[in-house]
Amino acid sequence: MGYSQFQTYRNLVIPFLQLLSRLFIASKVDEEDKDKDSKYDSSLYKRGDLLEVPRTLFIHFGIYLGNNRVAHFIPDILPVFTKNKGAIGKTVTNNRLILGVIAKSASARVDSLADFAYGSEILVNHMDKLCSQPPLEGDEVARGAEKLMGSMTYSLLWYSCEHYVMYCRYGMAISYQTYQFCLTLRKIICRRMSAYLTALCGTGTVLYLGSPTLLNTVPTLLVPFAIWMAS
Repeated sequence: MGYSQFQTYRNLVIPFLQLLSRLFIASKVDEEDKDKDSKYDSSLYKRGDLLEVPRTLFIHFGIYLGNNRVAHFIPDILPVFTKNKGAIGKTVTNNRLILGVIAKSASARVDSLADFAYGSEILVNHMDKLCSQPPLEGDEVARGAEKLMGSMTYSLLWYSCEHYVMYCRYGMAISYQTYQFCLTLRKIICRRMSAYLTALCGTGTVLYLGSPTLLNTVPTLLVPFAIWMAS
């Protein structure tokens, strides 16, 4: 690589790295100001309450610990790129959260009410109306949340913020958001029309290839049949 090529490469890479730095490390000033200016009355919440707020595409959940502190399991991309505890400890912005979901990077941490709510209205113990299991005693809920601190792998289907709080408050790691998602997905996939379309696409592929074999014919028949039987 010549010097001029190196300079061109350098001029392209450095601005890109600076952009990543702004995205992942530096929190947006207006978002931080929005959080800090939000006023939440901590006297409305009791130790062990299950709190929920709308956050990006999903509902985010946490356990109130008292003294304006909330334990929550939140995705965050920043720990993938840096070990700077000061930067990681700042409010997790929506950009960091979404990329954390994709990277499956998350941690159970404690934040203030304002940082947890991120400007949204807080709903308290709404899950008590949905869950058939009675909640544990408030202090026991909070102690359980305090024990489950640190980095863990994030999964929308198997271990999310909802699984975390449900385990702390009710003793079982379940997610109603995941359940509704799976029901919707099942309705889409397990329909007779899906069986027809799968069979049509499979047949078209086999005919296009022009050489039907056991290897490509069996899936062409088996997949539509399985969808048909499940519908």
